[in-house]
Amino acid sequence: MSSPTVVREGTILPAGEIVRYTHKERVVHWVNGVTYLFCMLTGLAFYSPYLYWLSYVGGSPAAARTLHPWSGLFFFVAMIWMHSLWKLQMVATPEDKAWKDGIKNYIENRDDLVPAAGRFNAGQKLFYWAMYYSAIILLLTGVVMWFPELMPRGWHWVLTIVVPVHAAAALVTIGAFIIHVYMGVLMVPGGLKGILYGRVSEEWAAHHHKLWYNKMKKQ
Repeated sequence: MSSPTVVREGTILPAGEIVRYTHKERVVHWVNGVTYLFCMLTGLAFYSPYLYWLSYVGGSPAAARTLHPWSGLFFFVAMIWMHSLWKLQMVATPEDKAWKDGIKNYIENRDDLVPAAGRFNAGQKLFYWAMYYSAIILLLTGVVMWFPELMPRGWHWVLTIVVPVHAAAALVTIGAFIIHVYMGVLMVPGGLKGILYGRVSEEWAAHHHKLWYNKMKKQ
């Protein structure tokens, strides 16, 4: 009996497809995404009384209050795990500048005029770093808000700074998240398939991430 084949990122499959994401990458992406979504919904519930009904995604307002910080902790751990996998690939390259200069064509869906991109384009990298640094801010401010009773006497004024900073970082991630979902699901058909099943067609890869596809073809 032959041993199972380890499918790596960039592997060209017989069916005319290429491996876009490995199993590990997809797992960490969805753990990160699900924990973030829970934090976002329950956080919005605490942010405004008009959105308090969202707290029931945790089962009840009390349960949501208990689970929100724990979910945030898991989100941060998943973010660090993701960082260990993708940090080198998220570094800006000269090609990213050309992509940014042509972002209007990308937004207007004129793909033929969009400069070639590597495995991750400049927009995806921007989203990644926005989430990464915001996750750090959310963790640090969140811990202070989670255990305010541990603050030294006379230091509770810090909460007047920590709370709005936490909210601001959360709003940055919400904006980035909405754009990420919109672009990945609606603006770029086929992108969702890659993160769900790990593979995309060679045609899709060559069209949206030509530099990465050409590099994989040469290996």
